[in-house]
Amino acid sequence: MMNAMKTRWKARIYHYLTLKRRIMIIFLFSSLIPFVSIVLISYFTIYSILTNKIQNGIQSNLKQVELSLENSINNLNHVSQQFAVGGSVGNKLSEMLSAEEPFERAKTLSDLKEELGLITFTNPSIGLAMYYFVNDRHYELENTGVKDSFAPEKLPLLAQYSQISYYGPHVSNNRFDNQYVLSAMRKVDLPNLDGVYIYMETGFKLTQNILNNDAVGGSASHVFVDNDGRIAYSDAPDSFQIGTKFPHFDQAKSSGTEQGFYWFKETSNQGWSIVSLTSKADYNREMNRWFVQIGLFSLLFLGMSLLLGWLLWKMVYRPLRGFHREIEQMADSRIGSPAARTHIPEFDLLVRRFQQMKHQIWELFREVEAKEKRRADLEVEKLLYQINPHFLMNSLDTVRWIAVMNGQEEIDRLVSSLNKLLHYNLGKLGQTSTIQEEIDAVKQYLILQQIRYDFQFDVHIHVDQEVLDVPIPRFILQPLVENALYHGLDDDGYIQVDVRQSDQIEISIRDNGAGIPEDKIEALLSAEVGNRSAGMGIGMSYVNRIIGMHYGGRAKLELSSRLGEGTTIKLSLPNEGGADHD
Repeated sequence: MMNAMKTRWKARIYHYLTLKRRIMIIFLFSSLIPFVSIVLISYFTIYSILTNKIQNGIQSNLKQVELSLENSINNLNHVSQQFAVGGSVGNKLSEMLSAEEPFERAKTLSDLKEELGLITFTNPSIGLAMYYFVNDRHYELENTGVKDSFAPEKLPLLAQYSQISYYGPHVSNNRFDNQYVLSAMRKVDLPNLDGVYIYMETGFKLTQNILNNDAVGGSASHVFVDNDGRIAYSDAPDSFQIGTKFPHFDQAKSSGTEQGFYWFKETSNQGWSIVSLTSKADYNREMNRWFVQIGLFSLLFLGMSLLLGWLLWKMVYRPLRGFHREIEQMADSRIGSPAARTHIPEFDLLVRRFQQMKHQIWELFREVEAKEKRRADLEVEKLLYQINPHFLMNSLDTVRWIAVMNGQEEIDRLVSSLNKLLHYNLGKLGQTSTIQEEIDAVKQYLILQQIRYDFQFDVHIHVDQEVLDVPIPRFILQPLVENALYHGLDDDGYIQVDVRQSDQIEISIRDNGAGIPEDKIEALLSAEVGNRSAGMGIGMSYVNRIIGMHYGGRAKLELSSRLGEGTTIKLSLPNEGGADHD
């Protein structure tokens, strides 16, 4: 079944792959493979270059932003320390709150405001600054107006330590400023008062600087992540919500893809992180532009290749049509027709050579016809002088009856077997026989050999009944049995012949003789002429050649032997059923 399917597919492919299609396919492959290889190498090279360029640009700018933010937070930390107890401003706050005289209290308050103004003036990166009293939720000493909605507990927490908390980015609580800022709130430890904090904002325009430093050229979004991996601020709240855990935070990855974004992360020394988000469309814009250009160029190249392939096919097909006409004229026995012209020197030369070959072939045809006529005459003449096989067999019958009349049973048995064997070998004109007839001929042959030799040997023959009428080439079993007799068989020897049916006809001939040396096995199978001392001298090489001629590669002859133990011959033939035979 599988072989039949393979044959059908091969036939379909053969009819589909005309010369025109083969030329086009070969030309396209020879043209496109180098081009595609160059395109792929260029694509991966440029992809790597552009990817490294974009990633390095994003990481570099993100690092600069992270350093700027970290410096701003450090500055908040440094300035807030001056407002706490132990700092210059914090000490004045403690004196003011502990002063009992109104004048002393007013003077200390004036000095405190002057000190606050000096600090904020000398630190331009500081925006809103004030003291916040948590217990009664009011503030004092603010350096500018404060929005009514001020509520520190609602601010996005970025990082938190024992004495200070950092928030942001968030909209400034400065009444006159709506920019995004970072802020810090540090606890102030006063001797007689609890719940006092210093609240301070940066004047750093965070979001604008990040967008101006965008390395991709699109609109990047940003996410701030606190020490625990929670999102404190997000430019893309639909995909990365504030208060949720940032994906892959615990894997210490610095970049990746998530929900249609490429993300890149920088972590500060204070533990918080800033993440840049770039959509895949923006990230791949430059690479896609290059890919489109390569695609258009590839289409142009493909069109040119198809055009050149078509021209090449025309150049080849036209001369082939001339060859086709020459072949048709040769089939019509038109020897003297003029040669076709292709106008291509190489093909015109081939046409002239074909004309010469055509004349030579017809000359050879005439010679073969003449030789066949002479050969037929010789065969008739040879038959006139050939001994009639029936005359020989009739003579042997006469000898047999004389032996019977004289009581010579051994001679009677010998002549009878010889007569049957000669009748099978000389009287059958066809080239095929059946397994039944081959087995009968082998039995007669073994009778003659048992009479001839001075030692006794046993013969066991088993044949499956269903294979008796299967046609096989005639005279292929006797040479195999001869091999068993002529390679060391002696007294107490035996020959076992088995013919069985499986997927094929399996014939095996075993003996317990002396065996055959390894170096002689190949010679027996490949020799042009068999062992002349072996009966009719045809040998196993004849069997090997006859099954090859009759069955092709479907039949197999194998020989295995061990010295001192015997030889086994296995012959596998295809089962051709009960076909007619001569």
